[in-house]
Amino acid sequence: MKYLYYIYQYLIAWPILLVLTIFTAVFTVCTVHWKNAEFVHKVQQFWSRSFFWLMFLPVSIDGTEHIQPGQSYVFVSNHQSMFDVWLIYGWLPVIFKWLMKAELRKVPFVGTGCKAAGHIFVDRRNAKAAMESLKEVEKQLVNGVSTVIFPEGTRSLNGEVGRFKRGAFQIAWDLGLPVIPLSLDGCFEVLPKGKPFVHRVPMHMHIGEPIDLKQYADPNEAIEAVRNAVINGRMAK
Repeated sequence: MKYLYYIYQYLIAWPILLVLTIFTAVFTVCTVHWKNAEFVHKVQQFWSRSFFWLMFLPVSIDGTEHIQPGQSYVFVSNHQSMFDVWLIYGWLPVIFKWLMKAELRKVPFVGTGCKAAGHIFVDRRNAKAAMESLKEVEKQLVNGVSTVIFPEGTRSLNGEVGRFKRGAFQIAWDLGLPVIPLSLDGCFEVLPKGKPFVHRVPMHMHIGEPIDLKQYADPNEAIEAVRNAVINGRMAK
């Protein structure tokens, strides 16, 4: 049965998802002037959820009551696999902008669609360019539009939460926005970094309580508090 599932992935699921990705990218480009509209976001959410429906992957979410309508946030998440992106995009109930590594700009259709959607590419090898990218995303964080950041900088090699980089929190400090920790669980087992096949494992996203970084005098203490909230949230399901 396991091998039939693997064959299904490459003969049926992934080809359908490729077509949906192309359609969503084209739709996003055509609606670039309405990139923050609810109907555009719904189409993008449908695309993300399709990865779970077509792969028969169960998803559960809790903590949505911590999000106040009209409030912009900086969402901070652990990073386990590519399914993190689709899980957050599909089920986080807000319009938001990703901070994405610059290399993704070159991915056919995905790079073009993400640019049209207003997501920001960050060149981590160029400190000046990275700071300019942060300023660009800050301009968009109004009227409830938020941002999502993976402060580890890369996917986990073992599923554990790594060290958080300080630069990822600069937006929250600059704008005085509350930080909401996102705790993802199961994504690493579904698709570990470097592995070719999806495995059927339940996934869960816990949306934590907002954290005001201004309550911490030491920036390192604030970052560690958010990291601990992400770690503890993985046990909240």
